Amino acid sequence: MVQPANVEEVARLVGWCAEQRVPLVPLGGNTGLTGGSVPDDSGKAVVLSLARMNRIRAIDPINNTLTAEAGVVLATAQSAADEAGRLFPLSLAAQGSCTIGGNLSTNAGGTGVLRYGNARELCLGLEVVTARGEVWHGLRGLRKDNTGYDLRDLFIGSEGTLGVITAATLKLFPKPAAQVTALAALSSPHAALKLLELAQSMLGPALTGFELMSQMCLSLVARHFDDCTAPFDAPHPWCVLLESSDSQSEAHATERFDALMEQAFESGLIADALIAQSIAQSRKFWALRENISEAQAAEGKNIKHDISVPISSIGDFVAATDAALARQFPGVRMVVFGHLGDGNLHYNVSPPLGMNEDTFLAMQDDINALVHDAVAANSGSISAEHGIGVLRRDEMLRYKSPVELALMRTIKNAFDPLGIMNPGKLIG
Repeated sequence: MVQPANVEEVARLVGWCAEQRVPLVPLGGNTGLTGGSVPDDSGKAVVLSLARMNRIRAIDPINNTLTAEAGVVLATAQSAADEAGRLFPLSLAAQGSCTIGGNLSTNAGGTGVLRYGNARELCLGLEVVTARGEVWHGLRGLRKDNTGYDLRDLFIGSEGTLGVITAATLKLFPKPAAQVTALAALSSPHAALKLLELAQSMLGPALTGFELMSQMCLSLVARHFDDCTAPFDAPHPWCVLLESSDSQSEAHATERFDALMEQAFESGLIADALIAQSIAQSRKFWALRENISEAQAAEGKNIKHDISVPISSIGDFVAATDAALARQFPGVRMVVFGHLGDGNLHYNVSPPLGMNEDTFLAMQDDINALVHDAVAANSGSISAEHGIGVLRRDEMLRYKSPVELALMRTIKNAFDPLGIMNPGKLIG
């Protein structure tokens, strides 16, 4: 492993790797879930850690931009923006350890995509070391630049297979005057979609979060986290966590939320609702959502899927795929949660109670095929925000068209003709 301190050292290293035909694997915060930053077992790869490249280079409050090196931890970028009186809205459960470079390499999503977009939409410019060891100085803070191919968007989401992102110029936003959080209990994802439609019509762009959670999710969190108790007096099949960012005041935001919940009750969309009355209560609501993955891990092995389908298809997808899994794999427990407002679900499967983990994991390929075939039938994607890495690489070949795969390989060969950049990942 090597840890360069600046872009010049990265360029020299990549240039040496190109001369010697040595594979190179970029490493960010090591929080990925698909093996994208893990070298193969050949023992021949250089692992390039960006941990020492962790400076905030510039903040421009007038242009609403922040320029950060790839090793900056996401929470550090959020804090720097906050100190400048601005908001950097990318928010993930791993924000205390994931890095800006890693976020961009996988085009990270998170909880704010509904209002602010994913990592690609939040990036204006990049500094990249190419596979030849050259530096592309593309740190432009421009919202408009119509001068040819968009190289920035090619590197974002490429998982280090085209070059090494060393810095980025990111979008900032005015800080909201108030943020209000609410929980709504409801009967099904179909009801959640109707609530989303109502919330968007009543709150407009102020609606910044809309997270769907099944009762199984809340039960796991309550079981494994002592400070995360059940939010409602009685269990409900599904729950939605909503957040509003208001430009006027907390009183105004709460008034609008009250009106939304009242209409949702009158329409029969929700069975119960809670609006956070303090920052502490809001954090408790968010803890229910953010601790789901850790609660799953504490519960034992599970088969995870990071999928997206058109928002309007989510209700039908969940109902049909849940039923198909129950028929083919009786007793499996569904742990379904995610970003309903942008169509991204973490559609996870836990083993039947009492089943041996090895027996359950032997079903993994068949479960993946069933789920991902259902995703494809709904014109969806088998990776919404986690990336492809090695985990989904071979599966991706089943769902991408020959034309798409040929174009992707053409780009890979043009940018990395020697095949040294994170080999075996994404496109193989």
